[in-house]
Amino acid sequence: MKPRMSVLFIAIIISGFVAGAHSVSAAANGGQEQTKGAKQTAAQPAAKPAARKEEDCGCETRNAPADFAATVNGVKITSKEIDDPIKDEKDSLQKQVVEARRRELNLQINSRLLETEAKRKGVTGSKLVEQEIVSRVKEPTEAEAQAFYDENRVRIPGEFKDFKQRIFDYLKARRQEEAAKQYADKLRAAADIKVLVEKAAPPEKESDRATVLATINGEKITSGDVEDALKPLIYDVQLRVYGLRKSELELRINDILLEQEAQKRKITTGALVEADLTPKVKKVSEQEAKKFYEENKDEIGGDFAQSRDQIIDYLQKKEQRRAEQVFAQQLRQGAKIEMNLTEPESPVFQIATDDQPSKGRADAPVTIVVFTDFECSTCRQSHPVLEKLAEDYTGRVRLVIKDYPLDKHKNAFKAAEAAEAAREQGKYWEYASVLFENQKELAGEKLKEYASKVGLDRKKFDAELDGSKYAAKVQRDLQDGMRVGVNATPTVFINGRRVSDRSYAALKAAIEEALKTLAKN
Repeated sequence: MKPRMSVLFIAIIISGFVAGAHSVSAAANGGQEQTKGAKQTAAQPAAKPAARKEEDCGCETRNAPADFAATVNGVKITSKEIDDPIKDEKDSLQKQVVEARRRELNLQINSRLLETEAKRKGVTGSKLVEQEIVSRVKEPTEAEAQAFYDENRVRIPGEFKDFKQRIFDYLKARRQEEAAKQYADKLRAAADIKVLVEKAAPPEKESDRATVLATINGEKITSGDVEDALKPLIYDVQLRVYGLRKSELELRINDILLEQEAQKRKITTGALVEADLTPKVKKVSEQEAKKFYEENKDEIGGDFAQSRDQIIDYLQKKEQRRAEQVFAQQLRQGAKIEMNLTEPESPVFQIATDDQPSKGRADAPVTIVVFTDFECSTCRQSHPVLEKLAEDYTGRVRLVIKDYPLDKHKNAFKAAEAAEAAREQGKYWEYASVLFENQKELAGEKLKEYASKVGLDRKKFDAELDGSKYAAKVQRDLQDGMRVGVNATPTVFINGRRVSDRSYAALKAAIEEALKTLAKN
C-alpha cells in the first residue's frame, strides 16, 4: 500500500487507451441516450420484467452472509453487526454493477458494430481502431501539457518535469476517447438499431437470460449477453464486499476478545490496551521514512520534504496495525471461534487457449491459464511454480501462458513479442526463463542478445521483432484478459475459475478439486 495521492494524480496514472473493440465501445458509450442521427426505434418488450428494487445489483444471490457471521466463546456476531458499519462502502461497490448494467447495452451495440465493420474491411478490430482512431489523434504538445499542469498544479504533488509524461498520456487518452465516440456515432448512424428494453434488470431465473434487449440489423442482444459481459465486474465486487465483511468481522472478534480479557483481569479495555499494546508500537524513524520514499518515489512524485509527514503517518499506522495483529493473535490463543462467512466462488470464464505457449496434452482434464508480464517480479516467482505443477501432473494438467504486459512496464510488451518470436522457433520456455532472469534489462538490443543465448536464428528473430510481427498476438491476449477481468499479473485460472492464492499448495489443492469435480460428472 502506498500513501494516498490526489484524485487527479490517480487519474493521470490509470488513464490510458486500449486499442480494442470493447474499449472503443466503453469510450463511446452514452449511457441510455440514443445517438443523434442513428436509425433507432424503441419498443415495449413483449413481457414486462417483474418489478424489483432499482438498486438491485444482482450480485448478492449466492454470497449474502447467513443470519450470524461468527461466534466467539459462545458470543454470537450477527450479520447486521458487520454489514451496518460498511453499508456505505458496500452500497457504493454494488452501485458500480447497477450503473455498469445500465451502460452495458450500449457497449454491446458499439462492440458489435465495430466487429461488423472490421469484418467488412477485412481487418481485425484492433487494426480498425488503429486506422480510424489512434492514428488520427494529434499528439499533445509540450505547451498543452504545461498549460494543463499550470491549471491543475494545486492538485498535482510535484514539479512539471516529474509529471510531464503522465500528463501527455492523459491528454492523449482524452483525445482518443473523443475520437472513439465520434467513430461510434458514425457507425450507429448507418445501422438499424432497435432498443427493446431501456433498463436491463439482472435475470431472476435462467430463462430470463433469453430476453432480447436490443437488435442491430436484426442481430439479437440478450440479457445473457449483458450478464456474461458483467461477470468479471460482479465477481470483483463480490470479492471486495467479502473483504469488507471479513475485515469488519475480524475487528468485531478482536473487540469481543478484548472485552472478555479485560473482564477476566477486572480492568477496563482502555487499561488493557495501554498495558499490553501501546508499548509494542514502534515509533517510525526519519531514516525509515526516507527508505520508503526512495523505494516508491516514482509513484509518489515530488521530493521527500513534500511527502515526509504523509509517509511517516502512513508507516506509523502500519506499525499500529502490526502491533494490533500480534496482540489479537495472542488473545485468540485458546479462544473458541467459529466463522460463518464464505468467500465467493469464481464463475467459470471462457478463455481462448488456441495458438498459445503451452505445456501438457491438449486434451488434459485440467487447464491452467496464467496471464503474465515479463517485467512483473511476482510473475517471475510464480513461473517455476506453475511449471512444476505441469510436470507433477503430467497428462492431467495443461499449462497455457497468455501475455498481459502492464502499461507501467515499458519493455514488457516488446518482451512478450520477443517470446512469441522465440516460440516460432520452438524455444519459448527457454527464452521466457531468460527474460524472467533478466527482468531489469529487457530493452530491444538485450532481447536480441538473449535470442543468441538460447540458440535462435538471429536473422529471422531480429526481423520478426523489428517488424512487430507478433504485436497483434500480444494485443489479442490483452483483450482476452480484459474481457475476463484481469487487472494485475499474474492472474491464474484453473478450468476457467480465477484462483487468488498462487502458492504451490493452494494451486495443487485447486487442481485436485477440479479433478474431483470432473470425476463426479
